[in-house]
Amino acid sequence: MSDPADGRPSASGRFRHDVEEQRRLGQVPADRLHLVRHGEVHNPTRVLYGRLPDFHLSDLGQRMAEAAAASFDGREVTALYSSPLERTQESAAPWASRFGLEPTIENRVIEPANSFEGSNVRRQLRNPQKWALLVNPWLPSWGEPFASISKRMMSAISDAWDLSEGGDVVIVSHQLPIWMAARTVAGQRLAHDPRRRRCTLSSITSLEKRGDRFVEVDYQEPARDLLAQSIDLGAV
Repeated sequence: MSDPADGRPSASGRFRHDVEEQRRLGQVPADRLHLVRHGEVHNPTRVLYGRLPDFHLSDLGQRMAEAAAASFDGREVTALYSSPLERTQESAAPWASRFGLEPTIENRVIEPANSFEGSNVRRQLRNPQKWALLVNPWLPSWGEPFASISKRMMSAISDAWDLSEGGDVVIVSHQLPIWMAARTVAGQRLAHDPRRRRCTLSSITSLEKRGDRFVEVDYQEPARDLLAQSIDLGAV
């Protein structure tokens, strides 16, 4: 980009050139990348909503999303990505407003597909006709393989990091994809007990890139005071 007055590179053009030079030299282009889970969803029938449309944040979920964004006051958030689902876009909105950003829709950080989608999971688990779906919990047999989730999440994370022009990068996603990324960077096996995921509503899992690999450097729960009031079905 050139300055229209004299043809020399503009300030933004020089900045981009500096970032590209840093990247060429292997220097870190971003400060940190943060995986933010959405807030509570309005779900009175308590179904596993998965990728179904028209599941929006509850009033409490809106407050959770606001708390997450407010926790970064004073930081320089320079890029914002969101899963295409309504609850993540709505959770990204306070970040967009607070930091003057336009969210980029990132399909690779979407909730996994799931055979129990649209149903009450506990009820389905008591149905013998559904037991065949449970044959391999280590894959898992009822939805997108953990390895597939990890691969697409790490691809999205890597691309967002490389495209950053410094500051903090925020990706608003879902419990299972975030947990898969956390276990991947920690070198842990992907198969796990869903009841033991450390990824509460509106939590923030923070990563840095050191050398050629990502590492987790922080985990926060800005909406901790609201969690006791919430309903969190998560995913299976």
